[in-house]
Amino acid sequence: MSIRHGLLALLERGPRYGSQLRTEFESRTGSTWPLNVGQVYTTLNRLERDGMVAQGGEDAAGHTLYTITDTGRAELRTWFEKPVDRTSPARDELAIKLAMAVGAPGVDIRDVIQSQRRHTVKAMQDYTRLKARALLAVEGGGARERDDVAWLLVLEQLIFQTEAEARWLDHCESRLIRLSAMATAGSPATAPTDPTAPVTPVAPTVPAVASVPASPAVSGAPAGPGAPSAPTAPGAPAS
Repeated sequence: MSIRHGLLALLERGPRYGSQLRTEFESRTGSTWPLNVGQVYTTLNRLERDGMVAQGGEDAAGHTLYTITDTGRAELRTWFEKPVDRTSPARDELAIKLAMAVGAPGVDIRDVIQSQRRHTVKAMQDYTRLKARALLAVEGGGARERDDVAWLLVLEQLIFQTEAEARWLDHCESRLIRLSAMATAGSPATAPTDPTAPVTPVAPTVPAVASVPASPAVSGAPAGPGAPSAPTAPGAPAS
């Protein structure tokens, strides 16, 4: 995540001090990626070193204000115009976990998948509830409408992301079941054992699935009974 470009975008609207930038950044993104003041000031120092921001005096309360420079504006324009690079994707903990679970001693990969699926579906339901609140805030208008629209876009990205993850988990389970069935069908019941022969790895055995829970639809997904509420976005109306 590009914190530096996010801060430049906020500074383009006018001079800001560190904690003000943190508050506005979290308001715009619904605190999805919380910042601390130290992280903000460290980033501002680097931007100042690179000539993209400059200190512009103090406000009435004595806070040091930062302003964006022409170099910073040029960098911001380039960031907006350039697509996000997907050729070197960030490491995904879930993908790494499943890759390491394949053939791991004492690990039932199907249990890992089903546990993650339950968590993913719960997150999807939470995001959907927050989306409904954000839509109400946007439709109601008001002084925070810009932040409400930004938060709505972030929420919808999270919903699409969790929906895709749920589908991928379903695919992983189906793929492992098919590979396990193929390995079982291709292995003779009684074959002579040669202790000197190299061991050929086979797909991990996956227990037969009686019923794979279907992923709920994204739009209007019902909240699970007793499910804990997701963090409420700043400015979102209370439920």
